[in-house]
Amino acid sequence: MADPRILLVIGGGIAAYKSCELVRLIRKGGGSVACVLTEGGSHFVTAMTLAALSENPVHTTLWDLKNEVEMGHIQLSRAADLVVVCPATADLMAKMAAGIADDLATTLLLATDKPVLAVPAMNVRMWQHPATRRNVATLRASGVTVMEPDEGAMACGEFGPGRLPEPEAVWAEIGAALATHGHSQPLEGQPDFAPERHRPLFGKHVLITAGPTHEPIDPVRYIANRSSGKQGFAIAAAAAEAGARVTLVAGPVHLPTPPGVDRVDVETARQMAAAVEAALPADVAVMVAAVADWRAAEEAGQKLKKDGSGKVPPLHLAENPDILAALAQSPQRPRLLVGFAAETERVIDHATAKRARKGADWIVANDVSGDVMGGHANAVHIITASGTESLPEMPKEDVARALVERIADAFA
Repeated sequence: MADPRILLVIGGGIAAYKSCELVRLIRKGGGSVACVLTEGGSHFVTAMTLAALSENPVHTTLWDLKNEVEMGHIQLSRAADLVVVCPATADLMAKMAAGIADDLATTLLLATDKPVLAVPAMNVRMWQHPATRRNVATLRASGVTVMEPDEGAMACGEFGPGRLPEPEAVWAEIGAALATHGHSQPLEGQPDFAPERHRPLFGKHVLITAGPTHEPIDPVRYIANRSSGKQGFAIAAAAAEAGARVTLVAGPVHLPTPPGVDRVDVETARQMAAAVEAALPADVAVMVAAVADWRAAEEAGQKLKKDGSGKVPPLHLAENPDILAALAQSPQRPRLLVGFAAETERVIDHATAKRARKGADWIVANDVSGDVMGGHANAVHIITASGTESLPEMPKEDVARALVERIADAFA
């Protein structure tokens, strides 16, 4: 794959004008590019301009008789080495996430068997809307690489995340995606696209626990907590995107496995402890799971029944293994050990004490007195030997990427 073939889908937004510069960079770098211009995109750039820059015909409609006699949308979707959607509007990403195919662009995106890179651009409120966050999460879970938008002033006059990244940044991401998917030749203007350069955790093994544990009382009842597993799964996804080999030990949750992640399903704390030990050695361990502190000392073989006397059967508890503390003392202790602390009061004080007591390098603490457990957003404090960094409330996917960035920096 000496000369990469890029299929560029141009969505309808003011940022579409930057696609012209992106075409120029791809051509200058030795790649070929075929453009698919959506109806919305045609209001901002012309097919004539894109054809002149790419030196290829520009495709605009699914109803082109000449091309569609030969199933042109299928050929387009398969001929490229990488499909790039830039700009990816909120509408276009919603259609991609839902599998809607109502024009040439969405049809070929549904038909392609090649990697897809989406570059979002939209108003800050649209980017932060829960519907968009869900669509982005769905696309990432489906294997689509979704870049983070830039932050700054927008054409609408508002300020915040949502700006299309500069063409040079998109070009760099294209190079990283090509390297990840087998393009071994450096391209002009991009001296090194080795995975370890653009995937900062490449070659590292990251071990993550997520979700609750269920500790049986009898065949139908158990002790548990409210953890949804969303934060741990988001961290696993972010670590995999950063190039790590990821082992995710998951309690009983109904969440899709992130792309590129090895998942081990468990139910109880003791099963989780055994799975964590079996996954070692690891370079990083991030213990996100909300492990039940106690279990029934004796599990009843049959369902406990009321006897009509009004007496409540005694429930004797035993302490579960402390997975985080055990890892800290293990001969195979990861180089970086990160624990989580779910608190309802004096969050930083309790988490700081937990870090010292457990022997962790970092503790990520959050206040769970609201709707954090099961919700889509989180506000965390990262407590290390050098102090405390407090992050504002943000979607759990963004918390995950922020934490993985700091993990990568620690190894750098």
